[in-house]
Amino acid sequence: MYKSFYKLSQNPFQLNANLDFFFDSAGHKRAKAYLRYGLVQGEGFVVVTGMAGTGKTMLVKELFQSLKQDNEIIIGVMVTSQVGADDTLRMLSTVFKLAYEYDDNKAALLARLENFFKESGKKGKRVLLVVDEAQNLPKQSIEELRMLSNFEWEGKSILQIFLVGQEELGKRLYSPGMDQVKQRIVATHHLKAIEEDEIKEYILFRLGKAGWQNNPQFNADTYAEIYKFTKGVPRRINTLCDRLLLYGYLEELTVIDLESVKHVIREIEADYKSIEVDEKPYSEERDEGQAPVVTLTADQDDRLDVLEKKVIELTQTLNKERALLRKAILIQLDLDDAYN
Repeated sequence: MYKSFYKLSQNPFQLNANLDFFFDSAGHKRAKAYLRYGLVQGEGFVVVTGMAGTGKTMLVKELFQSLKQDNEIIIGVMVTSQVGADDTLRMLSTVFKLAYEYDDNKAALLARLENFFKESGKKGKRVLLVVDEAQNLPKQSIEELRMLSNFEWEGKSILQIFLVGQEELGKRLYSPGMDQVKQRIVATHHLKAIEEDEIKEYILFRLGKAGWQNNPQFNADTYAEIYKFTKGVPRRINTLCDRLLLYGYLEELTVIDLESVKHVIREIEADYKSIEVDEKPYSEERDEGQAPVVTLTADQDDRLDVLEKKVIELTQTLNKERALLRKAILIQLDLDDAYN
């Protein structure tokens, strides 16, 4: 909706992991350094964790892209779900394009994978498996990966595994009974959110990638408020800034100021705020054969007033958006006439 209004080529704050919008923050630079160190080691597990929305998938894609030209590495990316050990082997077979029958047993699946590693070793290649959302892997599946990582050809490890996931992954890997897995970890890093002094650069970077021409402008005091609300988590920043541009479009703003940011934050908080409802929202006094008489408490009466005011506000907003929609339709019709 706001792209044409602000003359943007695309949505600057899209949530999908588009590499054109990869922002090389200090945290991501450190994470890439650990990944590259792990690559040099050429064996074992490299573990990268981080809270949801910090850009782990984007990091994986950027690494994948940078290694595409390396003919000595065969790369596979697996996004996991709650699967058992045998299904993990089937997923690996799919990742590396190995034909199999669904009713193949574990021995057959393992034999096919080991043959693939052996043939890769003969060609002087090694295999890199990147497991995204690895916190979903059951312990048995992690143990299966550990066993595969032991495979060697002429004294050299063939399979190396990068595990990328949320914070629970670290807890799982260092839980009791995972000693043999821990011994195979060669590097680990926890990906942090964007620092406060980077948030302005991050926002302007993404806007620039979308063809931003300094419209709308972001006032200097908005960035601290955005950081305060989002804690520097890229996904949260994207969500908030996307709503800010939508608000700017609806209000026809050329400047996003502090009050605009606070207004949109209040809207987002209202979206997620649940309305408390008592187990007994009203009392009933009824004689047999009579309709129920509903008696609201003072607190419930106050809530009703608040809800009525909210309905009025929403109705006013809806009327305003309808007017804007009519305006947009008329503009589009004019454009259609111009190009036909």
